[in-house]
Amino acid sequence: MLNSESELEFSKEKATEEISQLSSLVLSGDTEYSGKNSSGLPEKTGYPDSVYIMAANIFQGIRFEKSPAKVLIKYGNEPLPSSTDSEDESFQRLSYELAFSTLKYQDILETMLIDSYIFPSTTIPDHLNSLIIVMLYDFQDRKFEARLLSDNEESIAEVLEVENLLNSFKTKLAAALARCRIKHDALSIYHILPETVRNQELRASTLPLYAWINTCKISPEEVYNSLKKRGYNKVKSVLHIDNKVFAVDQHCYDVLIFPSHLKSDLLNIDLFKDYKLVFQDKSRSLAVHSVKALLNMDDDILMVNTGSWYTVAHMSVLTNNNNSKIFVCGVQSQAKDPELKNLFTKMGCENIEILHETFINLESKDHRLQKVKVILLLPRCSGLGVSNPVEFILNEHEDTALLKDFSQGGPSEDKLHVLAQQQYEQLTHAMKFTRAQAVVYCTCSVYPEENEAVVKKALEFQDHGIKVQPYRLSPPVLPLCSLEEVHLSTDRFFRMEPSEITNGCFLSVLTRERDPSETVSVKDVLARAAAKGLLDGIELGKPSKREKKKKKSKMSLPKSSATDNSNIQMKIAEFLSRETNSGANQSETLTTKTSLPQKNTDQVGSTSQVRKSKPTTNPLVPTFMKNTSPARPYERPTNFVRPRLEDRMIALKPIEIVLPPVMLPFSSPQGIRSQIPTQHFYCPWVGPKTVVPGYLPTPSIPRRGEKPKENLPSSLPRHRRPWL
Repeated sequence: MLNSESELEFSKEKATEEISQLSSLVLSGDTEYSGKNSSGLPEKTGYPDSVYIMAANIFQGIRFEKSPAKVLIKYGNEPLPSSTDSEDESFQRLSYELAFSTLKYQDILETMLIDSYIFPSTTIPDHLNSLIIVMLYDFQDRKFEARLLSDNEESIAEVLEVENLLNSFKTKLAAALARCRIKHDALSIYHILPETVRNQELRASTLPLYAWINTCKISPEEVYNSLKKRGYNKVKSVLHIDNKVFAVDQHCYDVLIFPSHLKSDLLNIDLFKDYKLVFQDKSRSLAVHSVKALLNMDDDILMVNTGSWYTVAHMSVLTNNNNSKIFVCGVQSQAKDPELKNLFTKMGCENIEILHETFINLESKDHRLQKVKVILLLPRCSGLGVSNPVEFILNEHEDTALLKDFSQGGPSEDKLHVLAQQQYEQLTHAMKFTRAQAVVYCTCSVYPEENEAVVKKALEFQDHGIKVQPYRLSPPVLPLCSLEEVHLSTDRFFRMEPSEITNGCFLSVLTRERDPSETVSVKDVLARAAAKGLLDGIELGKPSKREKKKKKSKMSLPKSSATDNSNIQMKIAEFLSRETNSGANQSETLTTKTSLPQKNTDQVGSTSQVRKSKPTTNPLVPTFMKNTSPARPYERPTNFVRPRLEDRMIALKPIEIVLPPVMLPFSSPQGIRSQIPTQHFYCPWVGPKTVVPGYLPTPSIPRRGEKPKENLPSSLPRHRRPWL
């Protein structure tokens, strides 16, 4: 107890000083109903009566209950009557922030009420005690100054009654606050809070704002131009900048970053009013972008525990150009359907379907989910990676009881175990959907019990009895933009630690292992692409390097021209067969080429002559082979069709052709004479200094690959001029 008026005045001054320090740490939402003092700092003016009533009812449900032996203040069980629409977002946010601030200082505020003799000297109904403690927090936050009332505001009798009571005990309350600070040996009552809570408040005061661009309604370039017209400049980082600036996020190309102090200004521009820009925590954008990276054009998505409907809308916007459908489960009340559909319509989202069943009750055989390939799981978690708990509760529609955990710096071990078990059950249920190929698991927690432990346990105990491939842990599909992120992702988990620029986030991607029986070769992929018309103008006749090595290892020097001739004809037949399957250029030969693999080597020459469309003179090839030396059959076909297949040679350039393409002679001697150019044109290709008769039968040069053998017809002029 204070024994003199001077001590009382000194305590009052100290209390005022400490409350002034605390006021600078109030949540950003509390400043809406505040003015500016002469120094430019925000000065508290109080809240409307309806906010006090709503905050008292919220506090009534989340307060800490003490054992009956220690209870000195009874709060009752009846809520206060409220006339304000609970759906009003601004009033709701202010009420939650005021209730949460009161909860953090509940012990100190109760001590002040008892030490100042408000309790038990006054006779106040128990159901008003929640209102008293909520208004006391705001009273000391205003440095025990009177509240400024609005002329247009309707007063509430209970609020006026409590306000008059606190004003009458003003001096005693200030003294009680000073004694409390001295008892805890703290510079201010703010330092009495747990360190984790203090760090959380500091991060919340500097955390930038994240907003994603609704590309269904506007392009990023249009957003940039609109912001520049309003005085916003594009920068690389918004940290420690007080001007109007914005930056583009490194992980999500459609997410913009703004300094936190610009929120009130941004909410008043049309970009946000028309849902062209949407505020949302970055962790949710990371989750939907991870899903987008795993999707094919026709894949559907199942979203579980989405929380904010803006997350669903963001997923819809990212898949706007696909044929994907988004299923959202867990909306138990059908009364919300019209409201949600109206919201999605305003945002331009058309591929969303709401399911009223809970996720655990959904079965993989549900006919609506047969095309679902990716499941996005956003389980309820402790949220201890979040800097602003109120924003998290309101945006993600989480249980308000989490505010109690936030006020103490974290949940109890028992509650953490319960949350982890629920997350494990949901993840294992998601892995039972046999048609799904991937699961994205994302939380806002920093506890390994809710993150790595849940994923590893689910992978270890997954059901291997069903006839599908098991899941495995896949690397992050998001870009890693710093050495710290690379280090944190070495075990294939994507993590972001809570910091001054972002909330904490954990993300894991599970994908099914590839079925060995369904492995597709490169040839199969190219064949499918060619069948769909995706490889127009690209030749598929070039064999792989592995095939070339196998064929070269099997080659041996020919002992006779007959053996060489047979090998050449076989290789030509194989080449023409591949050309037939690829459907490269000449459609008139398709029906004839399809029978090549079934013919023997004696029929190859006559079949290949269909390219000239003169099948009546087939004896040319065998006659030609008999009348030349062993070296000549390799040279005769070399330059013989070059003028006719000029376009084909250009198409083969990207396939690294070593020599001109192999083609068999045309069907008539007249055709040969008409197509043979002058001799000096072919000298650089085949000359007496580079090609000798004793070396020509050796297949090492023309058999370096399938394409070089197409150059054999270029030696045909040598038969007409044997003296060369």
